[in-house]
Amino acid sequence: MSGGTTLVTGASRGIGAATARLLASRGVDLALACRHPGEEIESVARDCRDAGVRAVVIGADLAVESDVVRMFDEAGPITGLVANAGAAPSLQRVEDMSAERIDEVLALNLRGAVLCSREAVRRMAPRLGGSGGAIVHVTSRAAVLGARGEWVDYAAAKAGTEALTVGLAKEVAADGIRVNAVRPGLIDTEFHARAGEPGRAARVASAVPMARAGRPEEVAGAIAWLLGDEASYVTGAVLDVTGGR
Repeated sequence: MSGGTTLVTGASRGIGAATARLLASRGVDLALACRHPGEEIESVARDCRDAGVRAVVIGADLAVESDVVRMFDEAGPITGLVANAGAAPSLQRVEDMSAERIDEVLALNLRGAVLCSREAVRRMAPRLGGSGGAIVHVTSRAAVLGARGEWVDYAAAKAGTEALTVGLAKEVAADGIRVNAVRPGLIDTEFHARAGEPGRAARVASAVPMARAGRPEEVAGAIAWLLGDEASYVTGAVLDVTGGR
């Protein structure tokens, strides 16, 4: 995380916003991306600039390849990527899922992660003109638990992202690029409301050994550590931030 700019996707709210603010407090210049820029992400950017760093806002749909390429072009030279953007649609059993829904879930949560990783490597690899760097994917405990009756398609996409993390880490280690993932558990964000169940965090909290949902800032701390020099010998790892669940 020393020097350069870190690109954070899904930076308008939740884990992405918390990560941006934490990195800014540590002096990291930022490129902040979301699908539809508005007051939410502008507020995050202002907070980051108030901390004394550069923070540019970029609108991009990660399911669209041309948007991903443009996003990286607008971000400029980067040494960090937080591939955080993701979403789950309404709770649904697999037998009721349409092909359209499945395609949308995979396009954002898996294809988008692969595209972002590809573009990051093209810009970070010294053999391609870069100076190395670190990539952190934000996955989900759903990748392990399966999310039965809720988002099995989303869980499958996040499991794919974890496989991407492990494989890419081995592929680009010689390029001075570290690739890791953070696997959040139950986190109290707007994610649940956007998926149609605003009370889900409270409903599921009793299943967590720590008996509460996590905070976005608690995930942000793990992301920042994986980006930073203290994790210089860590690559291909998936770090649970789950309260023990």
